[in-house]
Amino acid sequence: MAKYKLEYIWLDGYEPVANLRGKTQVKEFDAFPTLEQLPMWGFDGSSTRQAEGHSSDCMLKPVALYPDPTKKNGVLVMCEVMQPDGKTPHATNARATIPDDPGTWFGFEQEYFLYRDGVPLGFPGNGGYPYPQGKYYTGVGYENVGEIAREIVDTHLEICLEAGINHEGINAEVAKGQWEFQVFGKGSKTAADQVWMARYLLARLCEKYEVTVVWHCKPLGKDVDWNGSGMHSNFSTKYMREIGGKAYFEALMAAFDKYKNEHIAVYGPDNHLRLTGLHETQSIDKFNYGIANRGASVRVPHSFVNNGYKGYLEDRRPNSQGDPYKIAGRILQTIATVPLPA
Repeated sequence: MAKYKLEYIWLDGYEPVANLRGKTQVKEFDAFPTLEQLPMWGFDGSSTRQAEGHSSDCMLKPVALYPDPTKKNGVLVMCEVMQPDGKTPHATNARATIPDDPGTWFGFEQEYFLYRDGVPLGFPGNGGYPYPQGKYYTGVGYENVGEIAREIVDTHLEICLEAGINHEGINAEVAKGQWEFQVFGKGSKTAADQVWMARYLLARLCEKYEVTVVWHCKPLGKDVDWNGSGMHSNFSTKYMREIGGKAYFEALMAAFDKYKNEHIAVYGPDNHLRLTGLHETQSIDKFNYGIANRGASVRVPHSFVNNGYKGYLEDRRPNSQGDPYKIAGRILQTIATVPLPA
């Protein structure tokens, strides 16, 4: 028997953006545990805005697990928050509202800023600005990425891959101090689980660098000429990949237009600062789609059209602070309103 360190990780009840929380218990197993072997565990919900002090018990239900490459016998355990009965999802449990569909695939492109001493890495500390945007996107060299950012993002990539997270790539982004990673998953909840775990691992890694990960979609403000941060959401269903068709695609886009306000409501706070019609965005109050159009609400890849309107689509409206559970759930809810052709 070996002692395993189980890090139970969940989302708290803060609004408009939940925070990641985590605590560790040590248990003995013959080998790396399976999900079914992991017990539910309680926590004080009154300290996470998920319960009142006079009745503070909440439960953690393990739903996904990954090896923790940074610890001997470490296990990362993604959890849903449940009511004290252990069966009823807590009101803050958005994961439980996603239809469980193995035929749905999601890919999330998570952008973020790395901050130190209150400013993005590479920004002068006197309130000024570095050179304007241009060379930073996929940039190389100290003048573009600084001295520690690449070490952080490369280390994060390695940790994610060793943990079994389907991390598909990284790149420096348009603004200085801004980066992106991409996660893909088959199954309606897989990619969202892994985005949250990747966020957790990045935040934890940055602790030793005295660097803060800033997920806000427009941390430098609306009125400056610096790109905001999105979480472009690529999605497809089995029907979209295997049958598709122009008529179905147009009906789908009509539904996305009809429910545009409902999408924006769960696509991350302060999106009005980012979705201005500038910096590769469509205005927040409008919906459009376009082939290879990075300024559209939904970008339609050339491959989708060339393949007979089959494949995946990219919703570019979700922002970097968005909850991938809520985003996935809303996209699937809208798709469900479109009847499949007979």
